[in-house]
Amino acid sequence: MQETGDLKQRLIGFAQEAGFAAVGVCRPDAVPELPERLQAFVAAGMHGQMGWMAERMAWRADPTALWPAARSVIMLAEPYTPAHDPLAVLEERDRAAISVYAQNRDYHDVVKKRLKRVGRWLIEAVPEAEIKVFVDTAPVMEKPLAQAAGLGWQGKHTNLLSRDLGNWFFLGAIFTTVDLASDVAETSHCGSCTACLDICPTGAFPAPYRLDARRCISYLTIEHKGPVDAALRPLMGNRIYGCDDCLAVCPWNKFAHEGRDAKLAARDELISPPLADLAGLDDAGFRALFSGSPIKRIGRDRFVRNVAYAIGNSGDQTLIATVSPLVDDLDAAVADAARWAISRLKED
Repeated sequence: MQETGDLKQRLIGFAQEAGFAAVGVCRPDAVPELPERLQAFVAAGMHGQMGWMAERMAWRADPTALWPAARSVIMLAEPYTPAHDPLAVLEERDRAAISVYAQNRDYHDVVKKRLKRVGRWLIEAVPEAEIKVFVDTAPVMEKPLAQAAGLGWQGKHTNLLSRDLGNWFFLGAIFTTVDLASDVAETSHCGSCTACLDICPTGAFPAPYRLDARRCISYLTIEHKGPVDAALRPLMGNRIYGCDDCLAVCPWNKFAHEGRDAKLAARDELISPPLADLAGLDDAGFRALFSGSPIKRIGRDRFVRNVAYAIGNSGDQTLIATVSPLVDDLDAAVADAARWAISRLKED
């Protein structure tokens, strides 16, 4: 259905009142090169163990296939800019570095609630409208669609960044049967800057605007199952969940907006928790500490595996006593990580 008049402007106004910092609109078919780009990425094996990227490629690569009735895609940005320097903890080798976005409530839940508020407003304004809301968990390529909607551009680190927001923001999408006017797609403003590429600890960028997930610490700590390649473990440092390096050094962050939702503000105990406190977590303790957190999704075993790698990189031989009990852990990857950590610490 086609809508005219001021509906779009009223929608943007309500979305901003609801807490979103930026709103843009594109058509579902606005990025025709998506199938080719995704197919090349998967064919090169750069998706690693993320089999779901290949299994649902038809939907992910073509939003019109995901929901043929959709006429518009509304893309929305919600800032989560940290109040602290996320790189500072990397110098505290006996403490854990947790990605900024995971230092409080699960953003999927927070952003989806806000998206549903905006969606309900649209249905009230246009009763015959239909909507579907998505936050990162469905086969939707949010970043290319957000660029097509004018919210920003995919930088050389492949994350979306904006001249108005920097790159500390979440994306949400509302697909709708309402035919809204599209915005002008954004173009790259990275210029000759290579700060994000240069800082990557594992060399996960084979070229600007290309990411090999198999070397990305965010992938390794969150998505990768089983032992991590021994050659990559020392490069992970004390990063136990995600990695913010390429985001943190982007010069466009001087324009970053302060996060508005207290649920996304960092919990003090998760900014730089001691590794010794995390290594001994059993399943119940892990679930209690990370209740409502995105970290809970990876489970205790993968989390403690990451902690053991960080202990091995700490250079702190007093942590040998902390990690030693994990040598007999029921999870093979945890036990392997503990043995590696002890061996590495004894070499120091």
